[in-house]
Formats: sequence, structure tokens, C-alpha cells
Amino acid sequence: MLGAERAVLVGVELPDEPIDERLRELEALASTAGVPTVARTVQRRGRPDPSLYIGRGKVAEVQSAAAETDADVVIFDHALSPAQARNLEEALGCKVIDRSQLILDIFAQRATTKESKLQVELAQLRYLLPRLRGWGAALTRLGGGIGTRGPGETQLELDRYKVMRRIHSLERRLRRARGERDLRRRRRERSDLPRVALVGYTNSGKSTLLNVLADASSLVEDKLFATLTPAVRRADLGGGRTVLVIDTVGFVQALPHELVPAFASTLEAAREAQVILHVIDAASADALGQRDVVIETLTASVFDGHPMPPRIDVWNKADLVGRSLDLHTDADDGVAISALRGDGIEELRARIIEVLDRRCGELGRWLVPFAATSLVHELRRHHELVIEGYTESGMRIVARLPHAQCARLRGSGAVPLEDVS
Repeated sequence: MLGAERAVLVGVELPDEPIDERLRELEALASTAGVPTVARTVQRRGRPDPSLYIGRGKVAEVQSAAAETDADVVIFDHALSPAQARNLEEALGCKVIDRSQLILDIFAQRATTKESKLQVELAQLRYLLPRLRGWGAALTRLGGGIGTRGPGETQLELDRYKVMRRIHSLERRLRRARGERDLRRRRRERSDLPRVALVGYTNSGKSTLLNVLADASSLVEDKLFATLTPAVRRADLGGGRTVLVIDTVGFVQALPHELVPAFASTLEAAREAQVILHVIDAASADALGQRDVVIETLTASVFDGHPMPPRIDVWNKADLVGRSLDLHTDADDGVAISALRGDGIEELRARIIEVLDRRCGELGRWLVPFAATSLVHELRRHHELVIEGYTESGMRIVARLPHAQCARLRGSGAVPLEDVS
């Protein structure tokens, strides 16, 4: 509950790493976790102190600030080693957590599906395993709270062997859950509707845009990580074109590496999509930095060297920006919108149709030999394809296919007939 704990935020500004935007985001993360910030402090250093991360003089300053503001938790912006965290708790006399543990705590609060709860518990146990020594008693003494949700205090007091057994059990249950998720994915593929995935930095307005495009009522909150479980909705783009729009979890800087597998699994919709809408908060002071974080994470953790579908940069909250936006990126030209007010939505719909048509190729009629029947059924599962009828020479089909699939048809002996207008 908000107000149950009060936090002092600590940031270390290293060379070439501005801290202001990171601390603003850290404060928003703490607020999302239900902890108000009562003080902030920054130290500029060439490198972190190996034992305390910050200097001893700064430790005394943080201790004084915590005492004056009656704070009971100190949150560090960067990841702390187990030894640093223990040393800081002893020196400060209060609970110390880092950005990674804060994000894990938010995921633990907001996980609702069976699989997401399992993923979060697994991530927390992997994170806490090297930190078990000496931490269980400290957290019990401090009464739990932020950073102790999920597996909880009882798990922290288990010995390493029992924790490892729990980790292996969670991994087995997640393998079964992934099978269920694959089944849902195959059902979506059988719908024959193009898929449009919404990705973007957390709190950039993805869920609001989903509601506008699909006339839906998904949860919208002015908090980070409001969406953890992908939501799928049908959306009418006009002109008889219908697509599936899939909302995904928001990105954030310095995502805990323990959460990367869980994070990537919730973003697999992006791998299946024909178009990616990259929603960017145009009003953010670090809009370009947030855009780069999303692209880098998608490239490294989600696609992992595989080609990315066409991407449209959607600059949301453009009504709050008092300057012209440079919308040209290495992706398709961007679209400026206000999902809240509805500005630019028709242009966005038209751009989605344009990219889908370009990706899916031109609509055409083909005569396909009976020997290629299996290829026709394969294409039918993933693309717009209708079997018109049969002749002595084969099947007559009408299909909208990418150029690569048209080449496969030609290679099977299919002959293009007159174009379909």
C-alpha cells in the first residue's frame, strides 16, 4: 500500500552516463511499486566503490537523509553485488535494494496469469540465490515490504539446495505452460488475420492505442508496467481490412537479466507479427533514448539475429510536444498521433494497410497443380488465400502473398493468371 514504506533514491553518475533521466524513471518505478520517494541523492564517481558502491562520506549523507525523512528503504539505481548490498545494509541500518530488485517486485505485484507468476518467481529466486547468506534474517527483521514479494521471506530462509529444487520445479512447470502458450499461438495463426504487435517503452501509451484501434477497454494506468500479460483484440482498419492487435509488456532501461527470458516470452507476439507498431512517448525528455532501448532489446533478446518485421514508429502524445517532430528513422517514416485525443489515428490505419500490402504482396490469381496441394494448405494457414475451384490442370486460387511465397508457387509449377483488381 502506498505510504507503507518511504524511500531514499541513490544514483551514481559515471562518466558518459547522465543520471537525471534514470533517477526520474527510478522514482516512477518506486511509485508504481507503492513506495513514495522522500529524498534523492547523486554522487559523481569515476567508477563505483567495490565495497559500498558509493563513498563512505556519501553513505553517511544517505544515512542522515533516511533518518531525517523517516525512510525505511534505500533504493540504488544501479545493480549492487551481494557483498555491496550487505555492507550497505550494515552501514545504513535499513533495507537496501537496487533497480533490478525493484523491477522484480513490480512484476511480482502485477503478474496475473499462471505463467507470468511462475516466470516472476523463477526470476526472483535466481536473483536472490547468491544473496541468501545473511539476507533472510535482515529482511525478516525489517518486516518484508518492497523487494520481498513473490517467493517471500520463507523462501529466503531455505537452504541453497531447497531453493535449487524449487527453481528446477518452476522450470518444469514453465515448460508445460509454454506448450499451452504455443497452442494459443497456433489458434491465432489459424485465424488468417494479419497480426500487428504494439511494442514500446513502458507507459508510452500502448494500451490506450490498443483501445482506440480495437474499440476495446484494456487497463490503462499512468504507471510503469501497467500491462504484463499480452492482450489480443480484433481491429477494423477500414475498407474491410481486419487485423489482430496485440499489446505487449513495456520496455525499461537496465532490465534485470533474470527477467529477460520472461520478458522475451511475453514479446513473442512481435516475432509472429506482420507489422510492429513501435509506440514512442514523444513528450518524454528522453524519447530518442527510450526508442533506442526498445530497438536494442528487440534486436538482442527477442529476435536474436532473426529479421524483424516492418516497423512503424508511432510518436504518441504529440499534442503535448511544442515542437515539430523528426519522424524519419531507419524504419518506415513515423506517424505522429495522440491516442488519448484520437489525433492521427486515421493516418496510422492507412499506414498499417500500406505496410501490410507491401509485406503481403499483390493480390493475384493462380492455377496451382494438384502436386502442390500441400503447399497451398501451408500458405492458407498464414496468408490470405481462397480456393476458387478446380480444373483438370489443378486448383484456381486467389491469394495475397509476399514475393518469396510467390516464388515458391512458381517453383511448384503454379502459373499466375490475370491480376485481381
